[in-house]
Amino acid sequence: MFDVVIVRYGELALKSRGVRDSFEKTLVRNIEAMLSQDNISFSRVYREWGRIFINTDDPTNAATAAADVFGVVSTSPAAITPALIEDAAEVCAHIGGELIKDGETFAIRARRSGNHAFSSTDVGRHCGDVVWAHLESLGYIPSVDLDHPDREIFVEMRQNYAYVFTDILEGVGGLPLGTQGKMVALISGGIDSPAAAWFLMRRGVTIIPVYFNNTPYADESNLQKALECIRLLQRWSPGNPLKIYEVPNGENLKDFISNCKYKNTCIFCKRMMYRLAFEIMKREKASGIITGSSLGQVASQTAANMYAESYGLGIPIYHPLIGFDKTEIIDLTRRIGTYETSIQKATECGAVPEHPEVRARFDILVSEEQKLDIDKMVQDSISDAKIFRVEKSGLHNTK
Repeated sequence: MFDVVIVRYGELALKSRGVRDSFEKTLVRNIEAMLSQDNISFSRVYREWGRIFINTDDPTNAATAAADVFGVVSTSPAAITPALIEDAAEVCAHIGGELIKDGETFAIRARRSGNHAFSSTDVGRHCGDVVWAHLESLGYIPSVDLDHPDREIFVEMRQNYAYVFTDILEGVGGLPLGTQGKMVALISGGIDSPAAAWFLMRRGVTIIPVYFNNTPYADESNLQKALECIRLLQRWSPGNPLKIYEVPNGENLKDFISNCKYKNTCIFCKRMMYRLAFEIMKREKASGIITGSSLGQVASQTAANMYAESYGLGIPIYHPLIGFDKTEIIDLTRRIGTYETSIQKATECGAVPEHPEVRARFDILVSEEQKLDIDKMVQDSISDAKIFRVEKSGLHNTK
């Protein structure tokens, strides 16, 4: 019965005409890429004012896949008819006969756009009358309840066609991926960093994942967790294979532990990560760095420490989880699919002090760093970085 999917978007409609046109075209491409990624057949994805439509012989799966495309507010598998009340009513009656059980109440929810000789109220009343008559022909005793019906049938009457549907699938919302440039995302394999990356992807940012390899203070299990989290994030970036950097950071940690105050090791480490990510950011012509920091969640993420770790660096750093608690973050990672990977056992970082600093002083950190050749440490790490791509057949090392 259903042969098309209605795709609705939200804040794109608030953009200027030129920006809206560009964003809609990107959204169409991303929907096509998601459908192809999920091996869902479709013949066409096209735009009309305020809506995007998918012609497909697999509307249920297509609606589910499209709902996971950033920028999509909701989707509905629908039946398409000419924009005539009589045709829409006939489809409503057919759907109602299959959907509504004897003793159940129903309601018709109608809306109209375009130039028509009838109102949305007219559409609702006529379709309701025809459904009522059809139910009576089946031997049912129909009952309408406009406030709390057991079943709802929706009719969207547009200029040339009418669309009849019964379900509305909630989408992820946000902005189409790729409309807000690129950012470097620090991915550790833990719970927080993939969620932070996902949030900025939802706002239209294409991510460049970076994993800092702290060997000998960490082992292969940490790397594998991070790479698996990135592979799972790839699902949300259809048609755009993620470019991943693995950057060695263990020797830098050794230098900090040997030459600086040990309790400040985590702060020195984060400052080094920001410097290294900044080099990648410039190389990739990106515009920011994404972290999974949440205020007060661990010792290194106190307000004083977060101030000290970025002091004087002049680097655009984004903390999308800054005000979230752990339960909220866990709920999100279950939704995006990274939770089970993130909670797998892995070796704890061996460089973390037993009693880390929680009120770091930026002036002491800057003074301590002057004992080291920071620029050389940065260049050595970047020159030894490995680059991977996420592709259908797996991860591929490109350097």
